[in-house]
Amino acid sequence: MAVGFALLVMLVARVLDLSEQSFELRLPPTATIVWIAGMAALAAALVMAHLDYEFGTPTLIKSLFGWAKGWALFAIFPLLGSMLSIRPTVITRATGILAVQTLVLIPIFMVSPIIGLPKDLYISPLSYVIGTGDEFFAVTLYVPEESTGRSRFRFYSPWPTAAAFVAGLGLVLAFYERDLRFRIAGIVATILVCWMAGSRLSIIALPAVLIMSLVLANLSRPAIWLALAFAATLTFLFSDDLVHAYHDANDAFNAARADSSRVRATLGNIAVHRWWSEAPIFGHGILDPGGQAVQRMLIGSHHTWWGLLFVKGAVGFIGLAVPLAWSITELTAKSQRDRVARVGVGIVLSILLFSLGDNIEIIAYLVWPSLLFLGAAFRRRLILPTTALLGAR
Repeated sequence: MAVGFALLVMLVARVLDLSEQSFELRLPPTATIVWIAGMAALAAALVMAHLDYEFGTPTLIKSLFGWAKGWALFAIFPLLGSMLSIRPTVITRATGILAVQTLVLIPIFMVSPIIGLPKDLYISPLSYVIGTGDEFFAVTLYVPEESTGRSRFRFYSPWPTAAAFVAGLGLVLAFYERDLRFRIAGIVATILVCWMAGSRLSIIALPAVLIMSLVLANLSRPAIWLALAFAATLTFLFSDDLVHAYHDANDAFNAARADSSRVRATLGNIAVHRWWSEAPIFGHGILDPGGQAVQRMLIGSHHTWWGLLFVKGAVGFIGLAVPLAWSITELTAKSQRDRVARVGVGIVLSILLFSLGDNIEIIAYLVWPSLLFLGAAFRRRLILPTTALLGAR
């Protein structure tokens, strides 16, 4: 959060010609403007919900602060990436260095529960200042899970699934890295982090992102359309078998952590029901404590979209859905002839898929390099086939 707002101040200073005379003033790309409008809509829905329920000014200020350190970053970092001269290669190299550091530390994490090291090393004093929860400031080696008897690892994140989300974005960035050593480090680190985090969603999301990115970035090639037609034919011919396979895989997915699946499903059902019956337009404004059936977890947590509906209503849902849809469409068009845009497609797809299993806004401060890269992808020009031919002449 601090990095984002500090860079935003620097950008504003350059626009006002206070720090750099050579800064070239230009309008943000359309996709960046869409993200800014979408995140502003989320803030507007938050304000309206607080006014509807008369929560008071202190609660509104606290909620707006939460928006500023979460959803606002999804607009700020793409804006910075599209307006400042930040090279995508710098971001990917930094991600590769983080992957190498992670590989060095992984043996320590793996042996810590075996040799009986304490799971929590220390909690930063900043937790008493900011007060968002000890999990955001604790240095934790492992997280024992009573239901399965195994240990999960959260690495540099507040909980294990967040680590898998960050690692998944790192995998997308690793494929842009030109240095083979850092690319391999990024791929291996992602696989190990997702496995040690015990994230079931990453098992589906990672291959899905890679396949979908490959398809979307090559829609201009006839071979892709032939492959899609062949796949559609096979799907039609073996539809019954595929449906049974899906149900079996879904049952196995839920059975892997049955208690977690049950709680998540109950949280989602309650959130959707209360959204539709109580606050369909602007939502409830805040998360509500759940009952014993959901282990006292907050209604609207553990799922980005159900959380948006519950807290910010239909306005909040649309405020995120439109930027994601716009980004996928625009970057797909650009990715046919642009390598940076191809990575941007993978980033947006990762955000979309991981939003189905976690609250991504809470961990926006961890994925800001990917959001910066996304802004750089928005900055790329759309190269049409006719444009390429004229350039060749």
